[in-house]
Amino acid sequence: MNRRHCAVPTFYTIALLLVSLGHAATETRPNFLFVIADDCTFRDLGCYGGQALTPHIDHLAAEGMRFTHCFQAASMCSPTRHNIYTGIYPVKSGAYPNHTFAKEGTQSIVHYLKPLGYRVALSGKRHIGPNQVFPFEYLGKTKNPEFDKVKPFVKACTENHTPFCLFLCSNEPHSPWNKGDASQYDPARLVLPPYFVDTPETREDMTRYLAEITYYDGQVGEALAMLKDCQIEENTLVIVVSEQGSSFPFGKWTCYDTGLQSALIARWPGKIKAGAVSDALIEYCDVLPTFVKAAGGTPDPVLDGKSLLPVLFGETQEHKQYVFGEMTTRGIINGSDHYGIRSIRSRQFKYIWNFTPDVAFQNVCIKSAAFQSWQAKAAAGDTDAADKVRRYQYRPQEELYDVTTDPYEWHNLGNSPDHANIKAELRAELLRWMKRTGDLGQRTEMDALNHQTRNNN
Repeated sequence: MNRRHCAVPTFYTIALLLVSLGHAATETRPNFLFVIADDCTFRDLGCYGGQALTPHIDHLAAEGMRFTHCFQAASMCSPTRHNIYTGIYPVKSGAYPNHTFAKEGTQSIVHYLKPLGYRVALSGKRHIGPNQVFPFEYLGKTKNPEFDKVKPFVKACTENHTPFCLFLCSNEPHSPWNKGDASQYDPARLVLPPYFVDTPETREDMTRYLAEITYYDGQVGEALAMLKDCQIEENTLVIVVSEQGSSFPFGKWTCYDTGLQSALIARWPGKIKAGAVSDALIEYCDVLPTFVKAAGGTPDPVLDGKSLLPVLFGETQEHKQYVFGEMTTRGIINGSDHYGIRSIRSRQFKYIWNFTPDVAFQNVCIKSAAFQSWQAKAAAGDTDAADKVRRYQYRPQEELYDVTTDPYEWHNLGNSPDHANIKAELRAELLRWMKRTGDLGQRTEMDALNHQTRNNN
């Protein structure tokens, strides 16, 4: 054979090698898909034992890892989203009331992943600011994912061998509950949570709320089908979360587990064991460093979260010793002028500090038909309804719960002599966390209006 005819010029060989290596490096970097609901109590999802019909989410859990102890740092929409995208606790970033914004110079996931070669996009609900902190590629302008814009983005990234990080942000099941098919749910057959007052209005609202969870499940299903159609399931880390609790009483706007705890399901074929369940204590701020680490980067020490990869890969069952929460009513719709709450949770105990127990706790929830029906039932002499209405609006300064035996946090151990040491230990840890994040307690609460977009003129 004439070797000259088989020889390839050296510069072509080098060029082809570089292209090949470039494509190989890109293809080994995973894509990230993060799908988030809005005001969805984790317990209501099917795979968490709930009554909502969620076949797509349930199937995802069977293919990946379901977390039983995932928490967010605030039970409101805007600070939660800032927390996810910055990996920083709300008071530390300045984004702690609702309708808020992060401090100038704060870095977000876009700044961390773009230098690693990623396109970073968001479709659906935003509720974040300012733009320079969150320079996403925004796909659409509505409050729900726009798949007619998302699918071309994913297709282009796939064809160009460009890894992507995509956030699909639903507005469901945020009220008003007007999407989905409520006829799938029979009000008379629903099992209400023990902290609810059983009224026709509550049952009717519950059917419409559950219907919107099923609607959200459909969005998850469409997102997963998109990955399959593009043949990129194997190289995509998918995370689906429920966000904070619903806007029924004792959920959203509180530091109870119903408000702060979230569903989190992760799937990464070949890396996360199918059907796995983890009870590791994790937080939303852990998502950003997880993506950075999986992309081959080094998480910034400024981040409050830490990579979940060891947990996802089954290398450990432990992650954090404590998770923390905060709630600021100042500036929220129909909220108390100020009612600051802070919390700390270990695996067994939850400690809650209410800054102003002499003030009535209120928010838009108390204007709902369901809560007003609770009040009417209480006024008619129902002692159970009266107790629940009172407990929702009037809290002691300190609350302590054994969440392993009292998951709905109903039996306050705050004044129990047998638990005094536990309360003191948790309070000390909470104060240390507040100091680390620059949280000055009531001073921080009173300054909340200066951290809202509507007052930043």
